[in-house]
Amino acid sequence: MNYLITIALPGQATQQITMPCGAYLVGRGVECPIRLEDSSVSELHAKLILTPNDAWIEDVGSSNGTIVNSQPINGTVQLRPETIVSVGNTLFRVQPKQPPCAPASTRSTPPPTSVPLVAESASIPPPSPPPLPKVDLQARARYRDIKAQIHAELIRRLDLKRLATGSVTSEELAARVRETLTTILQELMQRNALPATIDPDALQEELYDESVRLGPVEQFLADDSVTEVMINGPEQVYVERNGQLVLTNQTFMDDASVLAIIERIVAPLGRRIDESQPYVDARLPDGSRVNAIIPPLSLVGPCITIRKFAKRVLTTEDFIRFGTWTSAIAAFLEICVRLRKNIIVSGGTGSGKTTLLNVLSGFIPATDRILTIEDAAELRLNQPHVVRLEARPPNIEGKGAITIRDLVRNALRMRPDRIIVGECRGSETLDMLQAMNTGHDGSLTTVHANSPRDVISRLETMVLMSGVELPSRAIREQIASAVQIIVQESRLGDGSRKITAISEITGMEGQQIVMQDLFQFHQTGIDAQGKILGKLLPTGAMPTFFDTLAPRGISLDPALFQPGAGL
Repeated sequence: MNYLITIALPGQATQQITMPCGAYLVGRGVECPIRLEDSSVSELHAKLILTPNDAWIEDVGSSNGTIVNSQPINGTVQLRPETIVSVGNTLFRVQPKQPPCAPASTRSTPPPTSVPLVAESASIPPPSPPPLPKVDLQARARYRDIKAQIHAELIRRLDLKRLATGSVTSEELAARVRETLTTILQELMQRNALPATIDPDALQEELYDESVRLGPVEQFLADDSVTEVMINGPEQVYVERNGQLVLTNQTFMDDASVLAIIERIVAPLGRRIDESQPYVDARLPDGSRVNAIIPPLSLVGPCITIRKFAKRVLTTEDFIRFGTWTSAIAAFLEICVRLRKNIIVSGGTGSGKTTLLNVLSGFIPATDRILTIEDAAELRLNQPHVVRLEARPPNIEGKGAITIRDLVRNALRMRPDRIIVGECRGSETLDMLQAMNTGHDGSLTTVHANSPRDVISRLETMVLMSGVELPSRAIREQIASAVQIIVQESRLGDGSRKITAISEITGMEGQQIVMQDLFQFHQTGIDAQGKILGKLLPTGAMPTFFDTLAPRGISLDPALFQPGAGL
């Protein structure tokens, strides 16, 4: 008798594992056969007991408790195939993989506690990677050879490099390339040198894009369903659709073609990439973020990662439709922005921090003077009084760099009402905290962190990177007085991006910063399409500034913070 266990971990793909009858420890510790990489799970959290007829769960003294169908358990509880078990933030379901060996009795009794625990060697096998789409490698190689020949002939006839750097305008260059490509393809078809399986119009567009635009990337930039493009050398192009990675059949002709695309992206921005500076951050005209890295650092050839941004600025209603937040949460965060609370948006890579920061920035009154400071300008604000600042990398001699920290210091002399830093990732954190503490309330920024509590550690570490020798208590006092609200956003296993926690920093107790969770995301299940179900629910804690709302003429229902509130 085997059981199928479906596990949904935050920020990871759903797993399904098969376990035979026996008793298994569930937890974060290495000794647990069912090991869950979730910080909210205890080292030894629960014991799962699988018998030929029934499955049982028992809490073994965890700090957060074990929840079965939304109810905390006390003792050993029998599991049905439809039962949802919550262990920390992780959900799982236990179902028999085959009919039981014998019919279960009408009234089951708990299994004997003498069932031995399975040895550590029976740990969960890693989930198998999804199969890659089938690609005809031979046909793709032939297609690449034909493209390379036509491209070489195009360069011979036009001398693209000379035209690109000469006095020819981009419109004239594009017209000449298209005209020459048409001539070359017609000559090939007249000689029957072009295979019948190749569409000449599609081939011409690809060659045109690769010669004067961004090659295979162009079609993905125009595809609204694509959120990221990842080029791993000339022969492998992945895209992200609906939170899932997909291998495409698009390729480049060679490393030089990928390098040419990178140069077209970074040259208009005054940036460079070569062996002395083999990686670069940049942006496309539409605001999409670009990172490129080349050999010798990359062993697979030049790599490009493009994170696309929506063609239109997302709104509160869009976030409600996507399930990122609810109207009640949006109203609360709007009040926080209006009250000039300093807010940090935290989350992992690709969790949507910058997009959320952009929406929160939309709550700033149009009368405020806003300064945005970014490595690569991505924020798009609709207020009339916005000054956008962008950091500058060093020149070819390694001089002339202007860092985020330099811009934060300069921004303080520009009479800002609000300072928005795209991301704090280094020594600029100290200057940002000082700005928040010296009359620039209502500032916003993002930080990479796995939880609101991790934000404190990250801020402390980044302040130390500034080179200023401050005692830990002084740094924590700066953080406690500067930051009021932390909004945690996560990318869940189904690819969706949701706010998973909203916390408030309330002050210091001894050497420690005190914070309280106002809202936390609770998963309730997984639907038939594999989508994670859940809600951002209040914890029962009231924000410390609630009593100041009424005197300011701001109405906020206190029931919003009561457990069980319908958010």
